[in-house]
Amino acid sequence: MYFYEIHEGDDDMATAVLLQHAQRFEPADFFALVRKARLLVKDAYEEDSLAEAIANELERSSHFVHVTDERLIASVNVDERDEENFLVTSEEGTRSVFVSRDDDAD
Repeated sequence: MYFYEIHEGDDDMATAVLLQHAQRFEPADFFALVRKARLLVKDAYEEDSLAEAIANELERSSHFVHVTDERLIASVNVDERDEENFLVTSEEGTRSVFVSRDDDAD
């Protein structure tokens, strides 16, 4: 299992998408696939960003898996402080935080 990333944006705002594939592609070969997908979608796409549109095209045409929030099973926030360690879930565009509270804590 190998992972690939596509970045889009400037200094003010940026988007990065993650893709997974069973095959290892050389960086230049992955770049060629991205360029080909970009040409196919750049003039008309429904996704929020060009990077997402390219990722979805690579999923359709080249058997990549576009790792999206919909595929996210679990997200955990970790920190050196115990109170900042918690489970975060993503459901239909919202995220929920599950917090365990110790009533005896000062």
